[in-house]
Amino acid sequence: MRLRPANGGKTEEVGMRQRLTWLACSAAVIMLTAIFHTGKVSATAASGFIPTTMAKGANVGAFDVSNRVVLPGTSELEDREVWVSKQKTRGASDLYVQSNVWQPGGTTGWHSHPGHSLIVVTAGTITDYESDDPTCSPKVYTQGMSFVDEGGSHAHVIRNEGTDVAQTIAVQLVPAGGARRIDVATVPANCPISIQ
Repeated sequence: MRLRPANGGKTEEVGMRQRLTWLACSAAVIMLTAIFHTGKVSATAASGFIPTTMAKGANVGAFDVSNRVVLPGTSELEDREVWVSKQKTRGASDLYVQSNVWQPGGTTGWHSHPGHSLIVVTAGTITDYESDDPTCSPKVYTQGMSFVDEGGSHAHVIRNEGTDVAQTIAVQLVPAGGARRIDVATVPANCPISIQ
């Protein structure tokens, strides 16, 4: 025989409401945690992308190099025809030569580098999206083209949006002993969530 409280079962009803409230709050916390962590993982995760370090030169000393070349057939007074290159570091650096391969649909995930990268596309087509571009417009590079990723405070993602394998060679100069690549936790606010 089961005894019922004199209040007509209201104690059971209150207890049930408390358990349901606790269950609903717990479910909400679990869902928000899952959404937060899923977004975090998917924003930085590379897929269909294989980076390979071909060579690394450690502890390149500080340097200050400047080159100026007057192009053939021009006068040194024609400044617009003078090629100039400058590179200066403070402190030691590590120099990387990196081979990167993307399968069709592959992505690097959003990331940054502490230093700049000189990149040559050796096969296929890649599409670069930059976090500091207000419109997050695609920049498409095909075999034989090259570009510079400035590194530093901006992030980028490079994707293979084509149907053929894509490859690049990158030369990177970064602070000695530091990370070559830094994953970014979220897709930049100016870029659609679909660009990962």
